[in-house]
Amino acid sequence: QVQLVESGGGLVQPGGSLRLSCAASTSIFNFYVMEWYRQAPGKLREVVATVNPGGGTNYADSVKGRFTISRDNIKDTVYLQMNSLKPDETGVYYCSEYDIGAADRYDYWGQGTQVTVSS
Repeated sequence: QVQLVESGGGLVQPGGSLRLSCAASTSIFNFYVMEWYRQAPGKLREVVATVNPGGGTNYADSVKGRFTISRDNIKDTVYLQMNSLKPDETGVYYCSEYDIGAADRYDYWGQGTQVTVSS
C-alpha cells in the first residue's frame, strides 16, 4: 500500500523560506510522477509543482523562480523548497504521486502539512 508522509510545514514570516519533504513508501518510486498541491482556506486544491521520473519539472506561474521541486530516487523522497513566501500562499500543502506507466491514472495523496505565512 502506497503511503506518502509530508513534513516541514510551519509558521514563517513573509519573505521567508521553508522546505517541505514527502517520503513515499512506493516500491517503484522511480516510475512515479510526484507533485505538490496547495489548498488555501476556502479555495480549491491547486497544483504547485511537478517532477517527472526523469527529473523534468513544471511549476505554477505564481511560484516560478521562487519554488524548487526535486526528488531523491534513492531515499524515495520529494522536496519542495519555497523561498520568498507570501501571505496568500498560506494553506495545506499536499504531496501526490501517480504511476506514469499505468493505463488509468490513480493519484495517491499524503495527509498534508500546514504552511502559514504571516508576520
